[in-house]
Amino acid sequence: MRRFSAHIRASTVVAAFALQGGALVIPQAAQAFEIFGMKFFEGDDEELAVSNPVSYTVELSGGDKELDEKLQKSSLLYQESAKPVSGDLGLVIKARDDRDRLLAALYEDARYGGIVTVIVDGTELDALPPLPTFARDKPVPVVIKVDPGPVFTVKDVSFRGDAGKYNPADYGLSPGVAAGSNLVVKAADKVVADLEAEGRPLAKLTERQLIADHATDTVSVVIGAEGGPVTPLGEISVSGSKLVNPEFITKWSRLHEGERYSPEEIKDASERLRKLGVFSSVAITKANQLDQSGQMPLAIAVADGKQRYFGAGAQISSIDGAGVLGYWGHRNLFGNAESLKISGWVSRLGQATDWLDLDYNASIVFSKPAAFNEITTFNAGVLASSVHPDSYQSAQVSAYANVAWELSKRDTVTAGTDFAWNQTEDTFGTHEYLIKSLPVTWARDASNDSLNPTDGYKFNLSTKPSYEFYYQNIFTSLEGSASGYYALDAEDDIVLAGKLSLGTLVGVDEISQIPATRRFYAGGGGSVRGYAFQEISPYNKQGDALGGRSYALTSLEARIAINKTFGVVPFLDVGTVGREMYPDFSDIRAGAGIGIRYATPFGPLRLDVAVPLNRYEDGSRFGIYAGIGQSF
Repeated sequence: MRRFSAHIRASTVVAAFALQGGALVIPQAAQAFEIFGMKFFEGDDEELAVSNPVSYTVELSGGDKELDEKLQKSSLLYQESAKPVSGDLGLVIKARDDRDRLLAALYEDARYGGIVTVIVDGTELDALPPLPTFARDKPVPVVIKVDPGPVFTVKDVSFRGDAGKYNPADYGLSPGVAAGSNLVVKAADKVVADLEAEGRPLAKLTERQLIADHATDTVSVVIGAEGGPVTPLGEISVSGSKLVNPEFITKWSRLHEGERYSPEEIKDASERLRKLGVFSSVAITKANQLDQSGQMPLAIAVADGKQRYFGAGAQISSIDGAGVLGYWGHRNLFGNAESLKISGWVSRLGQATDWLDLDYNASIVFSKPAAFNEITTFNAGVLASSVHPDSYQSAQVSAYANVAWELSKRDTVTAGTDFAWNQTEDTFGTHEYLIKSLPVTWARDASNDSLNPTDGYKFNLSTKPSYEFYYQNIFTSLEGSASGYYALDAEDDIVLAGKLSLGTLVGVDEISQIPATRRFYAGGGGSVRGYAFQEISPYNKQGDALGGRSYALTSLEARIAINKTFGVVPFLDVGTVGREMYPDFSDIRAGAGIGIRYATPFGPLRLDVAVPLNRYEDGSRFGIYAGIGQSF
């Protein structure tokens, strides 16, 4: 029997709440809400109390439209014109600060001959008395006039000292380019960073000059730096934690006394410790001078975070009924950042008439970093589930153990074993399976951000050789995916993203001899949006989904930032699932839609709406998907 709803599973979620660490914050104001200390859609109806408030209006005029926008963003008088200041002197102080900010903005735009004139209540700023008094019957008028002057260009560049071996053109300092102050500052900082990258922890800037020639509208740039000696790391001290073993912290940092100083390795060590989740803060600092042996000591300072956590969640769907989730975890079980998480999930409440027809998931997962050496993590878990998707019903109990090797900052190889018992009821009848597998995965992440990449690529290759005891079958699943990201502008406001995924089952004569959970399906938030979960599949003549032996999926997105908070993402997903080892592309399904992104410190919140372009008869008409992070 083929069963499809007119909407995708969980397409109309009307309530979802979560607790973590026992805290759920619900504000009094209906316009805003706060979760985990993050405030969303917060109104600005609350004004800070200001003593002796003075209101004002501001008029700012200067260069062309593009420059005016830059000046307006730099002017606090302009940005905060709706907020009163404290007292008449407060307005004058703010105006003087604004003049300096606007001059700095002109310098950033390579305009070193610019003039900023500020007139408050008809009097030029510098002509005002020390304690001015303004009329209060109306807002005080403030007029800002900006004469931007010409754009100055680079005339010549001189790198001195240890910076002399570098080519100024590699730092954006070529004759004729606009000589913005930020360009010079960034070049000087990069010179010092490049000297440090050579293993010179004492590298410092000795000279940074920008000399403007107003007769020719050009500047001469001078940057001098001193590198100091190439130095090995010295003693590595650890402080701040009362709960985590200091020896483990040093080991997991992978910083070793005697190795050459590397700011990149120090940055990676800090990020590696932070990802453990046991610390609320991590800081690795170098000493101000070398030790008596000529080595550079390092200090790792951490602050313990919450070791235990728990959470709960709820979901209501017009299609699948209600679902509840609960979990408990410990991030530092034995003092070496070992983690344990116990979780359970029940869904289809109210939709299933019999408690046996509910969906259940439960798991116990353990992880131990630095299990065998400093680059390995041991993982083990026990999982149990009873699920009832449209294509089949499955009950499964499995256990697994694996080891992950961090071969490099980008590459991780995971290998292990799992053992699963499965009972499946589908179009082929009811069958039991007992399967031993040896999964191996190689993952590379060369993107610049795991949750919101704008540059680089990712790929994943996995194989899962398996032996089924009851039917005495040997089969292997092979899967791979690759995604890439390319920003069309320097601000990453428009990012093109694409993904390609392929998979095949090898060694299977009859697909009924392996459980439906190991066959391939597509459709839903993780593959082709717009279709129901697992809707894309080969079907028999009765309209029953069989699952496939191969698949090919691709997704294209244009991630467009509207502002720093919101973005829109038009997308297209295409996929096919085949009966044979290789997709024959006889049944290609595509879905298109648009998404909204809301930026948060822990990654963008995602909401996508999609429709199938060639939907199945009685199949889903649209899909709504939500999550954290980009879709891929």
